[in-house]
Amino acid sequence: MACTIVAGGFAAYYETRTALAEPPRLSAPLEPAGETGEASLILQGVRCAACLWLIEQVLSRASGIVRVEVNYATRRARLAWDPAKTSLATLLGGLRAVGYDALPYDPQRAEALYRSERRAALWRLFIAGFGAMQVMMYAFPAYVSQGELTAEADSLMRWASLILTAPVLLFACPPFFRGALAELRARRIGLDTPIALGLSGGYVASAWATITGAGAVYFDSISMLAFLLLAARYAQMVATRRASAELDRLLGWTPSATLSVGSSVVVAPGERVPADGVVEAGASSADESLLTGESRPVPKGLGDALLAGSVNYEQPLTMRVTRTGADTQAAAIARLAERAGADRPPLVAAADRIARHLTTLVLVIAAASALYWGDVWVAVAVLIATCPCALGLAAPVVLARASGRLLARGALVTRSSAYEALAHVTDVVLDKTGTLTTGQLALVRTMLLGGRSERDAWMLARSLEAASRHPISRAFGEGARLDPEALEHFAGLGIDATIGGRRVRIGTEQFCRDLGLRPAPIHPQLDACRVFLADEREWIAAFELRDAVRPAAAGLVKALRARGLTVHLASGDRLEAGSAIARQLWIERYAGAMTPQDKCEYVARLQREGCVVAMVGDGLNDTPVLARADVSFAMGAGADAAQLAADVVLPGNRLEAIVDSLDCARRAMSLVRQNFAWALVYNAGALGLAAGWLIGPWEAALGMAASSLVVLLNASRSLVPPAMTVIAAPQPRAARGPGWRSRAA
Repeated sequence: MACTIVAGGFAAYYETRTALAEPPRLSAPLEPAGETGEASLILQGVRCAACLWLIEQVLSRASGIVRVEVNYATRRARLAWDPAKTSLATLLGGLRAVGYDALPYDPQRAEALYRSERRAALWRLFIAGFGAMQVMMYAFPAYVSQGELTAEADSLMRWASLILTAPVLLFACPPFFRGALAELRARRIGLDTPIALGLSGGYVASAWATITGAGAVYFDSISMLAFLLLAARYAQMVATRRASAELDRLLGWTPSATLSVGSSVVVAPGERVPADGVVEAGASSADESLLTGESRPVPKGLGDALLAGSVNYEQPLTMRVTRTGADTQAAAIARLAERAGADRPPLVAAADRIARHLTTLVLVIAAASALYWGDVWVAVAVLIATCPCALGLAAPVVLARASGRLLARGALVTRSSAYEALAHVTDVVLDKTGTLTTGQLALVRTMLLGGRSERDAWMLARSLEAASRHPISRAFGEGARLDPEALEHFAGLGIDATIGGRRVRIGTEQFCRDLGLRPAPIHPQLDACRVFLADEREWIAAFELRDAVRPAAAGLVKALRARGLTVHLASGDRLEAGSAIARQLWIERYAGAMTPQDKCEYVARLQREGCVVAMVGDGLNDTPVLARADVSFAMGAGADAAQLAADVVLPGNRLEAIVDSLDCARRAMSLVRQNFAWALVYNAGALGLAAGWLIGPWEAALGMAASSLVVLLNASRSLVPPAMTVIAAPQPRAARGPGWRSRAA
């Protein structure tokens, strides 16, 4: 594997990587149909996070590859390639060359593979356990005889133990030897190398002592060691499977790609909706918890949206299909979830580096200890006692559980690296429209400012806003329109066009005044959102629009403040509109009339002051500031670009999920740090005891298995923080620690 890394130019990966890979498209398929080949694969032979990284790098550097997404928690990979340059067989051949394999993915095959592996693991565990008991029976007389056992009886016991231990190594331990051979071929030291060396070295040394009749034998330690190691691996497999169970519910369900857009489908009660669509007939309710985290049934009637993957409850619904297959929201969420599984927090990457260096150090110390003591069993004890299994288990189980829990609560973590920033957040910056409010602006009053009628004013406004996707455009509804010419959008200002030979504008007051008009003849201190309409000659009208505050907005602000966080409101609307919402929600720090650049500078200023900033937004204009913040949230109903830039997406627009994410991240990272601390302390202590010949191979195996078990049990603890009135937030720091990195850095 080292040759592969060096040949591909990956040798300095862990030391030099500072940025995430390019994220996948949210609303598009993996690749355009007909232009690329694509496949979803189940990976085999993955044993650690370093394997995940190497698979990703080998595939991404292959000729003709277009895109690679690898998920360690689910052991899946999604590939897209150019058929003119490569083939799937060639790509899989590259994987096999570094010791891995893959199969085409489908949910049934994945479940069948897990059951097969689980059954095989149980059989190996049974063989090792049965063999260990039998060997212990033959070793027991030698322990209690106090020298009274005859030479013939002692020789018989040794040969019987040698024969009984052989099946343990041949039938129960091949995974360790296959892994070590793959690491040897790739010239890489992994977790299987010290285990294989310990087992094989101990067996060979004991066999030689049996043949020559001189020296001690440790067949009982070898068989018990194999049993404990296999038990730890089995516990890891089960824990990881349970941790990713919530994600598997989403990733294991595939929207139908056989339907066509525009077709009508009848969804019977109890059936899953096969594609995204709109209700054409019927009334019922749907369970959307798989996608949005909303546990209550959502009423569905004429014109309401249906999401692929939701379950229809009471009555049949006739649905017109709007998106199918990989274009559906369910498929987009699944892709983001898989991207999160392929991402690792800096703390985890650091642990992987430590594990690799620790394994190399252990091999050196094992060889030195054997030479110093003149006993190969010292080396075996060192190799087994300090196997970094617990270090490798410290984070994946916790993060998989956290992602699954948050998905069930309505928060999709799209980058696992977000957990560290979430755990350190000190300030939360909230967008207004579409975030704290519903984003559904309603026209509440029209004030005529010139000689035109209200009907003419509405028609002009609809004609200008028809080509816009801004929430304001929907407030003017449908109706008769004119054909504007030379229409042009000005971000944050308004729309300019020529209608009937006159230049007409709709937007802010200043934007319209730039046509050469005097100030608008209305009172300037109105809390509602105002949109002005004017032409080159006169003011035509002013429209008042209101946006309803989300019911959960007040609770969100209160919960954030209760956790010691500073809450900010950064709005693109005029200051008066933003201040009204801020006063209503008790937000003390707010700013209005902000351009996307203003929002970025606002967040950057907080970061320069040492704050760790979380940004919550939804619109296309929020994309730059979402990327600038240390960690970001995007509303599920917002723009695709905002969701791609965000670290956490809220598919169901549940503001409560923001607080859940912060709490869960703090708890998860606390458990990860506890696991790392325990694993490092254990390995340091075990290394000293084993190298000093204070513990033997059997005790080393027991300690190693107990260490892994402690990590698994700690990783399985509740992710809900202990109940308290206020959870103190970390204080702002001028210099950030090495465990995580601000995006501004």
